Amino acid sequence: MRDVILKAVANPPKLFWGAVLPAALNAGLQIPFMFMAIGMADANPLIFIITIVLGHLFVVVLSAKDPHLSGMLQAYGATNLQSTNLYKVKGNKFEP
Repeated sequence: MRDVILKAVANPPKLFWGAVLPAALNAGLQIPFMFMAIGMADANPLIFIITIVLGHLFVVVLSAKDPHLSGMLQAYGATNLQSTNLYKVKGNKFEP
């Protein structure tokens, strides 16, 4: 059981060699825009497919540099909260 835990921590999930969360965001934002542009302006879908591939290549490069990119984005979202400080100090001190 210990091997499974270490493997899950050492090898975060990938989606076509890129971190899952940024790759899903890339596809989840660009594909609906592609269909809207095709329907409303009769745009060429090849332009959007090229931008989806280029965006995914960018995610793959970032994921190769830091494989835990999805976890870092999730942690940033959880800790980027504004709190009210008890004392007059500069910055966010996470005090109640």
